Amino acid sequence: MSFAYIKFDKDQAVGKITLNRPDKRNALSLPLLKELDQLLEQLKEDRETKVVIVQGAGKVFSSGHDLTEISGGDLADSSETFHACSRFMLKIQEMPQPFIAQVHGIATAAGCQLVAACDLALAAEGTLFGTPGVKIGLFCTTPAIPLVRAIGRKRALEMLFTGRMITAAEAERYGLINRVVPSAVLELETEIMAEAIAQASRKALSIGKQAFYRQVNMTEDNAYNFGSTVMIDNLQTEDAKEGISAFLAKRSPVWQN
Repeated sequence: MSFAYIKFDKDQAVGKITLNRPDKRNALSLPLLKELDQLLEQLKEDRETKVVIVQGAGKVFSSGHDLTEISGGDLADSSETFHACSRFMLKIQEMPQPFIAQVHGIATAAGCQLVAACDLALAAEGTLFGTPGVKIGLFCTTPAIPLVRAIGRKRALEMLFTGRMITAAEAERYGLINRVVPSAVLELETEIMAEAIAQASRKALSIGKQAFYRQVNMTEDNAYNFGSTVMIDNLQTEDAKEGISAFLAKRSPVWQN
């Protein structure tokens, strides 16, 4: 797959998306978002790719929206960009594969939104995160949506109201990222996590991810009823039968995916 603003590479079951606008701090322009949407549509049907890493080329992960684009166009252009971004963030949760953000440098505004929207995230020491839109009169309303779901109301609102950048250590403590690692091993540690996930059945990962996001805002009793139904259905899949059989026989499973 050939793109102008992103790159996609695959090593066995692990896919890697690179935001490839280093000269623009990997700003999420409309053309870039359209390429991401096109790629995700292809990955949705990819039976070999079990997990996807998202990273940024150059010195930063992503600085968010391209301000020259959204300030220079008319209302229709801005609307198209924001709606495309929202669709992309939602699509990450709808994808069958877990998505891991590999974050370095900075992740601000929609870049921070992308980190929050991914299922998992690792960050290099020294990385900064923020939603500084309030400082330029453009409140980070859409970045707030996955952010509050990741870190809670009080911490999200502090970031949104003040525009203060938080450190990687704070981001880990807040729950925005899974953990902080030294810069020298960020790529390695992310790949280790991805490869651990890729050992699982693609079918089980897909079922589990979709169920997780559906139940997360349910009441506890409804979530248990829903979860039980999902597990009963999951039990009927070929991969579940194979996995249980392999466990009992003390052998490695052979997934159908």
